[in-house]
Amino acid sequence: MTKTEPLNTHAIEADGLRRRYAGGYEAVRGIGFSVAYGEIFALLGTNGAGKTSTVELLEGLARPSGGAVRVLGRDPYRERAAVRPRIGVMLQEGGFPSDLTVAETVRMWAGCTSGARPAGEALELTGLGRRAAVRVKQLSGGERRRLDLALALLGRPEVLFLDEPTTGLDAEGRRDTWQLVRELRDGGTTVLLTTHYLEEAEALADRLAIMHGGRIVAAGTPAEVTAARPARIRFTLPRDVPAGKLPLTLRAAEQGGGRIEVRTPDLQQSLGELLRWAQESGVRLEALDARSASLEEAFLDIARDEDTARDEDVARDGTTPRDGDVPRERTDGRHGAGTAGVEKAGV
Repeated sequence: MTKTEPLNTHAIEADGLRRRYAGGYEAVRGIGFSVAYGEIFALLGTNGAGKTSTVELLEGLARPSGGAVRVLGRDPYRERAAVRPRIGVMLQEGGFPSDLTVAETVRMWAGCTSGARPAGEALELTGLGRRAAVRVKQLSGGERRRLDLALALLGRPEVLFLDEPTTGLDAEGRRDTWQLVRELRDGGTTVLLTTHYLEEAEALADRLAIMHGGRIVAAGTPAEVTAARPARIRFTLPRDVPAGKLPLTLRAAEQGGGRIEVRTPDLQQSLGELLRWAQESGVRLEALDARSASLEEAFLDIARDEDTARDEDVARDGTTPRDGDVPRERTDGRHGAGTAGVEKAGV
């Protein structure tokens, strides 16, 4: 397949993107972001945040209710025939004929894929080379995820959508998949990743966006997103030293048993102040642990802040949030690049 040279620096662009379902529920509320060519971009959020609805718009599986989206410079819905052969899609759950072998399944998908790589190559890439003769129904959950990925890679996609790519994999399988994704990125493939494993996003993503309530509430590199959240210092005070003796400038909270947590926007300054106080006061700090916020901590903080703000809005306006109207997560069997996947439960 001949690759088209990019006319700009963005493989994916969304501007004012909206998606409204029947009944009026708006799952995507005017979001905007871009993904550069050759970049791994993670789209994160709790269940019902709007991730799946957004990704379906990017893949061209649904028409936006408002705004615009471009993938490889084209509208993925209106120009689907031009876009689909150039993207690969790995979904949360694939629909495979269970009595076929792994190799037969890949060859079947390859027959419907323009410019497909050899089946054996796709299986070797994903660590399934030795399982080629095994029937799909005999695969473990992790091996099925590897097969999902092999099918998504058949068409040598320029843009690869990965939906929970390492669910069901053991630690070694996860590391192998991470390395493959990095190699694909280094080879020029653009990757859009959705995952509930925050350490996975932190390890892989060049940039990320966090969605909540249909909106993007934080975006940037993993380091930028975590730097915006407070660091934590944890330690245990001796029994005869109350927390009230700590410097007033340290925002300290007791966790029980003399265990103290200090949250601070400036880890170095607060830690230095704490250590000086301990030395001057002759206090020994046990089990001292000081660290910047992890992506998981930042994510949970952001979600908590957004929930609190929503609850305050509800209390002020007297309205009821419509979380129950959020559509279910999609689990269909379409793998992109002109495949003949089996739709299971799309919304």
